[in-house]
Amino acid sequence: MSQTPSPGKAAGAADTTPSRAGIAAVPALDVRDLTVRFAGLTALDAVSFTVRPGTVHAVIGPNGAGKSTCFNVLSGVYKATSGSVRFGDHELTALPPHKIADLGVARIFQNLALPPRASVEDSLMLGRHRLTRTGFVSAGLRLPAAAREDARHRARVREIAAFVGLEKQLAQPAGSLPYGQQKLAELARALCMEPQLLLLDEPVAGMTADERRRTAAVIAGVRDSLGISIVLVEHDMGVVMRLADAVTVLDFGRRIADGAPGDVQNDPAVVRAYLGEETAE
Repeated sequence: MSQTPSPGKAAGAADTTPSRAGIAAVPALDVRDLTVRFAGLTALDAVSFTVRPGTVHAVIGPNGAGKSTCFNVLSGVYKATSGSVRFGDHELTALPPHKIADLGVARIFQNLALPPRASVEDSLMLGRHRLTRTGFVSAGLRLPAAAREDARHRARVREIAAFVGLEKQLAQPAGSLPYGQQKLAELARALCMEPQLLLLDEPVAGMTADERRRTAAVIAGVRDSLGISIVLVEHDMGVVMRLADAVTVLDFGRRIADGAPGDVQNDPAVVRAYLGEETAE
């Protein structure tokens, strides 16, 4: 059986799919009755959904539906008023962001956050920080153990860069890349954390059509080749319908639909939420 080629490579090119180094069996993400209130305003109202292991689960809805609030709770930025978020055996709602990251949850924000003057390689190395065992003193003195560990991490960075199609840009300043490639670099940096769950906040926003197609192919490859679960917030419904295995729709903080993309797309409540009552009729 032939291996899946890297999304960053043309068909027939050498396979650059990274190994699943550091990735154990991926657990499910189970969100139950998640409620968030701010000074009396209910941003999320008893929202529930389950992200099955190794799938792309889209969370969509009109502006102000509660998507960003949901993401902020999943990543530890916001605290839930009530409800539960379990990732395997771990309850996430009481954990700070760095503890959630240590459990294998990586988030990519909508806005770019790459150090513009650092090389792409060094930017991706930031994703290896939580996996680094060498102490500050050993690294500063360039002891042999530190040098060996650095070499292993950089080899992994090159492998992941090739997977997303950025192997030729590793020496360039991250800020000099076109916008679409900067977004891919952020995805690669998240993959360098060896996550089990990726939270992608509008990963194709602001891209050209070609950049959207390329990024969508990489995201599909993350699921198909690496088995990583993905929670996706995205306004591009074409991308959502092509990528998602399941979709949860929010409106005014409440879940109004949940299921397969085709079923959700034709749900009358979803049509009304996006188009309004009169247009839907």
